Amino acid sequence: MMGGMVHSEEKDQGPAEKVVCINRVSKVGKGGRRFSFNALAVVGDRAGSVAAGLGKANEMPDAVRKAIDSAHKNIITVNITKKGRLPHNVSGKFKASRVILRPASPGTGLIADEAVRSVLEQVGVNDVLTKVIGSKNKLNVVRAALDALTKLETPIQASRKRNIPVSRIFS
Repeated sequence: MMGGMVHSEEKDQGPAEKVVCINRVSKVGKGGRRFSFNALAVVGDRAGSVAAGLGKANEMPDAVRKAIDSAHKNIITVNITKKGRLPHNVSGKFKASRVILRPASPGTGLIADEAVRSVLEQVGVNDVLTKVIGSKNKLNVVRAALDALTKLETPIQASRKRNIPVSRIFS
């Protein structure tokens, strides 16, 4: 995958998985340092569904597998347009991280931090501008991006929530 572009053959393969980061952590005990790993993975179908999972294990492959399994259990559906764009500006927050997502004109691509980019690629969004404010901790940034995506609503949902016709939303 070059330059963040999603190739058509990748869209047809069902759920896609991406490991965002792998951290080696150590615990000092009686016999010296004991190392273990934690992994953060994002899965999605590139058509509006996405999830993130965290896995911890003594071996790296086990941590990655646990992260992917955890993500598959928490899949959410996101309201994006048929052309793979965001319907409106939105921001999400998790702990000290805040992520702002803004739809961009066609052809802009994904202008995003590595962690936010992985979430948006898995959900299937093409043109978006993002900004991460506060903590740059990858786990918190991914969760803030997911929080922002859950706040997206279609014009029909917005009109029902406000008890106004859809035509007034765009005026």
